[in-house]
Amino acid sequence: MSKDTVTLTDNRSGKQIELPIHDPTLGPSCIDIRSLYRELGYFTYDPGFLSTASCRSAITFIDGEKGILMYRGYPIEQLAEFSTYPEVCYLLLYGELPTRGQLDEFMGIIREHTMLHEALRNFYSGFRHDAHPMAIMVGIVGALSAFYHDSTNVHDPRQREISAYRMIAKMPTIAAWSYKYSIGQPFIYPRNDLSYTENFLHMMFGVPSEDYHPDPLHVRALDLIFILHADHEQNASTSTVRLTGSSEANPFAAIAAGIASLWGPAHGGANEAVIRMLEEITATGDVKPFIERAKDKNDSFRLMGFGHRVYKNYDPRARIIRKMCHEVLAELDDNNEHRALFEVALELERIALEDPYFIERKLYPNVDFYSGIILRALGIPMNMFTVIFALARTVGWISHWNEMMQDPESRIGRPRQLYVGSQPRDYQPIDLRGD
Repeated sequence: MSKDTVTLTDNRSGKQIELPIHDPTLGPSCIDIRSLYRELGYFTYDPGFLSTASCRSAITFIDGEKGILMYRGYPIEQLAEFSTYPEVCYLLLYGELPTRGQLDEFMGIIREHTMLHEALRNFYSGFRHDAHPMAIMVGIVGALSAFYHDSTNVHDPRQREISAYRMIAKMPTIAAWSYKYSIGQPFIYPRNDLSYTENFLHMMFGVPSEDYHPDPLHVRALDLIFILHADHEQNASTSTVRLTGSSEANPFAAIAAGIASLWGPAHGGANEAVIRMLEEITATGDVKPFIERAKDKNDSFRLMGFGHRVYKNYDPRARIIRKMCHEVLAELDDNNEHRALFEVALELERIALEDPYFIERKLYPNVDFYSGIILRALGIPMNMFTVIFALARTVGWISHWNEMMQDPESRIGRPRQLYVGSQPRDYQPIDLRGD
């Protein structure tokens, strides 16, 4: 921590205060403003918290200008190439990559927790047949605290660890059963002889009447999507988990809140929006008018899946997933019902990577562009896209929640406001208020 300070002068009162500067391992330094209200009587105003660090964290680092993403110091490129999703889960939870023995032990514990309490089956039947799978997931995850009382004491490190195991293990089952319920098929129970990702695909697409063997390429593609979406620093849903957990709510409630936040189309629905755009373009049979509309500053249309709020360079996850996307598309035969859609996607990608308009504005295809295409090619319906995002992000959420619970500086979240309402006024009886 730096001993440097910045001096803030209040021109109204003439008072000055010294505010400490905290230096991070990487990234911009932070000015500690905790004494600002006490010394000068001011709050800060920062809508969306775009310039505010709400916590200390050692989990994920992003440099949007340089296009860098790291989990616990490891570049996402290396993890995507050499690691697996369970190994990344261990890394995010414990801060270090596991040894072979540690990973085997970890996966053995995860397999012990993959099944849901049988009474939870009844919860599914309480939803309408056409309920969105995300609505089901929010309800089921929130209900877990009613079944697993032995892991809801947030002050007990061992109970926090057990709740993390349960969330990581049960989320694929919850997600797959949400899908099965929405299409009226029987629930498929987890199989502990399969890998984490194979097991999810088995529960998604398997049926009791025949054997199902996941395509190895599909397993690799989905495992890569899980890795790339495992965490992304203090985004809206992660901040929601932290804010909910700051009240000492149980971990299942905190994760349910994160799922609800992710459900918003401005956060977790981007890859679904990409597919809807591709369908619209495919229906017309011509990409060029949409490109021109995207360039027209007077037209509200924009290309979905291009550019990123954080990354002002190429989204590093997009560079990684692009190759996998092409591998998956190459496997499709010419008669595949989705082929036309994917050819439009490839044409959009070609234009964006060559057209000076997109290059100058750094509007490169992002991870949502490619993940939506891959999920569609795997036969996963659009209403499951955000569910899979939530499944992958669960380990990030629970890691941040656990980090917060161990942080001695953690406080219950209580943002301030800039009040712009009425001045004080007296109540008037209704008969004196006029017509």
